[in-house]
Amino acid sequence: MNGRPGGRGRRLVLWRHGQTAWNVERRFQGTTDIELTGTGVAQARRSARLLAALRPDVIVSSDLDRARTTAAELAAVTGLTVTHHSELRETYAGAWQGLTHEEIAERYGEQYAAWKRGEPVRRGGGELETEVADRAAPVVLSHADKLPDGGTLVVVSHGGTIRTTIGRLLGLESRSWESLGGLSNCCWSVLGEGARGWRLLEHNAGTLPEPVLGDDD
Repeated sequence: MNGRPGGRGRRLVLWRHGQTAWNVERRFQGTTDIELTGTGVAQARRSARLLAALRPDVIVSSDLDRARTTAAELAAVTGLTVTHHSELRETYAGAWQGLTHEEIAERYGEQYAAWKRGEPVRRGGGELETEVADRAAPVVLSHADKLPDGGTLVVVSHGGTIRTTIGRLLGLESRSWESLGGLSNCCWSVLGEGARGWRLLEHNAGTLPEPVLGDDD
């Protein structure tokens, strides 16, 4: 999953959706279909103007409303059509969905503690992170494979799904994925393809990536 030998200079931009009311309330959203707030729409509009400067070739998105609305802002300024995939949805969190972190800790204390320790947990009876990567990463790679050399794919998805997909594409062991950290609303991460496969160029960025100048390129 770590790119092709030799590389083709392709770039993946994994962009988290804008703010929702449940984000503000710190409620687990999972696959619940929550729309953006007015602030979230403004975030998407601002970020879309920046990302358009990367001249993306393809936009794909989760089919949940918060991602669709975010992707539509980039489509509006680039003229590209968005392809939606249910495989790019957020992690299904079962009974945890709609609850705040405090409510989850109170009702599912042992499971919540295990999750915070980094153990593989079916939160609320939902999906494992590895299962999310199993469904999302192949979709990203299938679109990446169709890019022209030097092409850019923008993937509009969700924080957990983006983190697990990055971990899978970089070839990291699943227990290390949490070390990547989360993404703020409407921020993005950038993977670039080099001779040894995919590498993380930017993470949780809100401005356009700068070239790496020095001995580490």
